[in-house]
Amino acid sequence: MRMDGDGALGVARAFAALLEAGNFDQAAALFAPPLRAAVPVEALRLAWASETGARGGTRAVGDPEPMPGGADPVRVRIPVTCADGDLALVTSVGTDGLLHGLRLDAHDSADWQAPPYAHEDRFTEREVLLGTEPLAVPGTLTLPAGPGPWPAAVLLAGGGPFDRDGTSGPNKPLKDLAWGLASRRTAVLRFDKPAFAHPGRVPAGSTMADEYLPPALAAVELLRHLPGIDPDRVHLVGHSTGGKAAPRIAAADPSVAGLVLLAADAEPMHRAAVRVARHLAALAPGPDADRAVADLARKADLVDDPDLAPDTPARLLPLGFSAPYWLDLRSYDPVATAAALDRPLLLLQGGRDYQVTVADDLARWRRGLAHRGDVTIRVHPDANHLFLPGTGRPSPAEYAVPGHVAPAVVDEIATWLGPR
Repeated sequence: MRMDGDGALGVARAFAALLEAGNFDQAAALFAPPLRAAVPVEALRLAWASETGARGGTRAVGDPEPMPGGADPVRVRIPVTCADGDLALVTSVGTDGLLHGLRLDAHDSADWQAPPYAHEDRFTEREVLLGTEPLAVPGTLTLPAGPGPWPAAVLLAGGGPFDRDGTSGPNKPLKDLAWGLASRRTAVLRFDKPAFAHPGRVPAGSTMADEYLPPALAAVELLRHLPGIDPDRVHLVGHSTGGKAAPRIAAADPSVAGLVLLAADAEPMHRAAVRVARHLAALAPGPDADRAVADLARKADLVDDPDLAPDTPARLLPLGFSAPYWLDLRSYDPVATAAALDRPLLLLQGGRDYQVTVADDLARWRRGLAHRGDVTIRVHPDANHLFLPGTGRPSPAEYAVPGHVAPAVVDEIATWLGPR
């Protein structure tokens, strides 16, 4: 039976009611399999507790509102009123009556506006397609105006099904970077990650290598053969897990000229996930948060188990990732891989970042790269994980506030990518 608009609103309304009542297991049962893998029950429970708790708790959940888009899936927005600021549940309901997408967003989130350092008369953009079918991904090529040769950068989004802009609520940090760098005469190529471009079609046993290498290598190859671009100055600029993956990509392609790692995680991901969960639980203490942290910690222990097998169910492992994904990560040391490269590196870190931290991640990069004379490391004390400036105790709530990557970060990257 085909799901119509009214039916989709009913599914969304039922989902919101389950969240409000704290019935997270039943709420997650409404997820389609790909979403269930990406957002397991403990992640849903913790996200809801931390987001609403950071805003003083839930006061009311409003009626679902249809959003612009097609009939499959139907996109729905559900307003959530909190004591100290509002949220919205944004979801999409498929013809199967299941949820195929979900995010928590600011209820009054503004449309993205170009940052002051972006000058649209200084560049042009066009669409490209990277990789091969059935999982080729679309991207955007941003080229400076005027004669080359230009340096170039391939932008790598963080972990999860991110689009080419790295969209997080009203913020688009990768688009900020692309427009800012292109305004400074650097060509930029950014692309949708396979899980975003092809929801539900990415094989369940995919690894981080599968997630990043095919499109990133195709992007480097495209740039190196494009008129106006200096083929010897094509770089990787990776954010978060994209930064973690960048050394692996560079190791696979000796033509990569250098790497910029933005808040690149170095601590094992399953242990970092528990640390982040504890931070979020401290923002909104309570039994639901404690239960989510304990559940995640148990699952993280399984990743360290030497008997972890490729057929271990994803539901038993952190973040819903498959056993092959975790086995692949266990065999990959990003710091050692970067240390073995013969190419320069720039590492930038936000001092207010609670996801990738100075103490837990940057310290590992510093130790592992201490012998290298061509490594530059900078900490931007006021920046969060998205390199947006801020103050106070960091929380997920600030990601819902419109902002832009700090100008100093863009300037530092643009200067480093220039002639050396």
